[in-house]
Amino acid sequence: MGTGSIIILIILAIIVILSIWVISAYNGFIRLRNMVEEAFSTMDVYLKKRYDLIPNLVETVKGYAKHETGTLEKVVEARNFAAGAKTIEGRIQGENMLENTLRSLFALAEAYPDLKANTNFLDLQSQLQRIEDEIANSRKYYNAIVKELNTKIESFPSNIIAGIFNFGRKPMFEIRDEAERDAVKVQF
Repeated sequence: MGTGSIIILIILAIIVILSIWVISAYNGFIRLRNMVEEAFSTMDVYLKKRYDLIPNLVETVKGYAKHETGTLEKVVEARNFAAGAKTIEGRIQGENMLENTLRSLFALAEAYPDLKANTNFLDLQSQLQRIEDEIANSRKYYNAIVKELNTKIESFPSNIIAGIFNFGRKPMFEIRDEAERDAVKVQF
């Protein structure tokens, strides 16, 4: 075997190794992208359950707090905005609005002792709390997968493959309202 043959074999070995690495990296991005989509879909199921529960909650409150229509309308508007969002960024914005209006709805309920004692309202509130817990868990899973994908997109040398095949960062599903980040003050 001559020197030329050895050089050709070395070049072929390098090409094979690079090809295997490119294929492996590409498949890793595909796996992570699919996991992000699956995680978002799981969260979306719980969000849909919450959207379906909100009209019942609003109707129950409406019976007790007829003159509080502004708050109730804001809840419905926020629900419709969040449910109709077409992008992840839009959904995140809508969810933040909805959570704020739901807080004001429950604050409103505190002013009506008869409403707080209504078994239908208490049941709906309990269902909503269970759904909120599921949403929180699914957000954690989604954010963990997004973090893994975004890290791979930004890390060398996989960032080269990400750039070639147009894999882009995904947004985290996080609280955007600074008021929500503040600790709740409890006074007696």
